[in-house]
Amino acid sequence: MSPELISILVLVVVFVIATTRSINMGALAFAAAFGVGTLVAGMETDDIFDGFPGSLFVVLVGVTFLFAIARANGTTDWLVHMAIRLVGGRIALMPWVMFAITGVLTAIGAVSPAAVAIVAPIAMGFAAKYKISPLMMGVLVVHGAQAGGFSPISIYGTIVNSIVAEEGLPGNEIVLFLASAVVNLLIAAVVFVVCGGLKLARRPLDVPVLVRAGGGVGDSDSDSDAGDSDAAVAEAQERVGLTAPRIATLAGLAALVLVTLVFDLDVGLAAITVAVLLSVVWPEQSRQAIAQITWPTVLLICGILTYVGVLQTMGTITWAGDSVAGVGAPLVAALLICYIGAIVSAFASSVGIMGALIPLAVPFLLRGDVSAVGLIAALAVSATVVDVSPFSTNGALVLAGAQDVDRDRFFKQLMAYGGIIVVAAPPLVWLVFVVPGIW
Repeated sequence: MSPELISILVLVVVFVIATTRSINMGALAFAAAFGVGTLVAGMETDDIFDGFPGSLFVVLVGVTFLFAIARANGTTDWLVHMAIRLVGGRIALMPWVMFAITGVLTAIGAVSPAAVAIVAPIAMGFAAKYKISPLMMGVLVVHGAQAGGFSPISIYGTIVNSIVAEEGLPGNEIVLFLASAVVNLLIAAVVFVVCGGLKLARRPLDVPVLVRAGGGVGDSDSDSDAGDSDAAVAEAQERVGLTAPRIATLAGLAALVLVTLVFDLDVGLAAITVAVLLSVVWPEQSRQAIAQITWPTVLLICGILTYVGVLQTMGTITWAGDSVAGVGAPLVAALLICYIGAIVSAFASSVGIMGALIPLAVPFLLRGDVSAVGLIAALAVSATVVDVSPFSTNGALVLAGAQDVDRDRFFKQLMAYGGIIVVAAPPLVWLVFVVPGIW
């Protein structure tokens, strides 16, 4: 049995044991990385650690720490209140507001994980507060980020279009952008309906912050009703009023957006810097927040990605791509390329996978058996629409930002949804963009 096949089978075993024995999958993956890397691939320890996602570790810790502080000092309550006012109290619109915000951020140049890191904690806090499906809210945030992800001025779009140009392949920036935008919008619409989004439109909004400042909730003139109303108003004002810690946190969040989107600095390091500065001034809130960092999630994601790094170093990914290249039927080969992009990207860098698979497919594409524009669009969508997986950066940020949920159950929901997308998306985009051959 080849080392590449052994490494894939070990990954399957990790999933089975984690699912049936309720063991943290990340811990299992670290052990697998050590065993396979050392015994099968003959790797040194430093080579194994090269696969550890240090930047993602800092992103997960920094972002969850910062927004835990924001929750502790009431900033997230203030942001939720402002969001409610923005949509006129219509809760059903909030998932789409989050979808649109992340889409705009990525379309104008934000890296997808940076946009999700900024929006997801606020969106998931809103979902917890108003009993909205966390799966629906998280999925719409990620699909929103990917909807704008391939605009001609976006990071993903620029990288893919550059690769296409360097390889001498025909390309179409507009087709690439619209392919991702439309597919992600349609998937988000289906998720919205399936997860009860339409019912939100009929749900009455019962929010204390909307109590009128000049009077009671009802029409009663009794002293007790008036006293209850005054108490409710006082509580609402305390909840949404701007205090010094909240103003400082809002300024820190604004700075986070500025340095990540404008100056292209690392979102994880920026977030943890803002969190530390807030902690220096208000250490009591920091002590509450540090315990809310989702360490089991950090272990899970970092362990799996370390093992994926071992697979990449071993050449398992290249081996799989070379195997596909040997398939004789062009349309079948194109479908398999999309599947490889989806499966591997669910655990690794989407851009990295596209950067590897597009050049790998160049000889195949230059034969003219399938449309290069169509296959590149299908591959780009297949490799990014799966970023809802909890093992990808975006999915991990959604998982880490979830509030008041059974985290193991939510992880399994994200994993199941990610699995559905991995299975269903490649053949759908293949049918639309590759089979017709008109792009």
